[in-house]
Amino acid sequence: MAARARTSQSGAQRGRGRQQSGDLLSRFGLRTMPFTRELRPRDHFPLDEHDEVLRALLKVIHARGMAALEGPAGGGKTALVRRLVAELPEARFQTRYVLAGSLGVRDACRELSVTLGVDSSGSRPVLLRRVKEALLRCPDERGVHPVLLLDDAHELKLEVLGLLKALTNYEMDSRLVVSVLLVGQPRLRDLLRRVELEDVAGRLGVVATLGLLSREATARYVEHRLTIAGARRVPFDAGALEALAEITRGNMRAVDHMAIRSLELADEQGTEVVDASHVQAAARWVCV
Repeated sequence: MAARARTSQSGAQRGRGRQQSGDLLSRFGLRTMPFTRELRPRDHFPLDEHDEVLRALLKVIHARGMAALEGPAGGGKTALVRRLVAELPEARFQTRYVLAGSLGVRDACRELSVTLGVDSSGSRPVLLRRVKEALLRCPDERGVHPVLLLDDAHELKLEVLGLLKALTNYEMDSRLVVSVLLVGQPRLRDLLRRVELEDVAGRLGVVATLGLLSREATARYVEHRLTIAGARRVPFDAGALEALAEITRGNMRAVDHMAIRSLELADEQGTEVVDASHVQAAARWVCV
């Protein structure tokens, strides 16, 4: 009986959640919930600086080179990489994503093996050979250009980053086979300046940097996210937008969390305008 009661209560809670979500959408004239991570590449916030970086990275990838993208968390790196992947036709490019993290050399080789669909057993030299052979089969047998995206590269150990020289060296370094994009936080640039990685850094065609949003760009970002969610007006007043920029310091991830919580608080109070007090209250619920 108790279990049945808990199940019924859980169902009621889910129903109230759906009702509250619907009320919020209706109150602010939205078709879908804004500020979520579910965003199509074409709907990402247009920013000249990001477009410039995207063009530079695409140029290096098309030339079968190596590049790095660094910037703080919440600066838009993941969004830009998703746009980049969307720009690469599947008929011509085979893109593989690896969450690199703090893997050791052998684990990094195993992760690459799994990602490329080859046997992940054996010693490091054996694994590296299999990985290189798998990458070589892409252009030779399938006619596609392999692209490796190594995320959280700022956490990679020096010896793993050093593997990139061997991974991109074909026919005595006379043939370009694979493109590599390193993605990480600002510490990645410091790593690449290490003397031990001089050979790897020398292979990088571009080292691009993304920063946080300015106050003006933060307001435009909020407007953009609301517009693609169906809003015909921005329900944040000038004070609320200023408070969002001040508290989040232009961190897009933090803006998303703060903005949706501010909307929820305004909805709970039955008002159709989010003001600075809602944003300040939201700051108590969100880690910024």
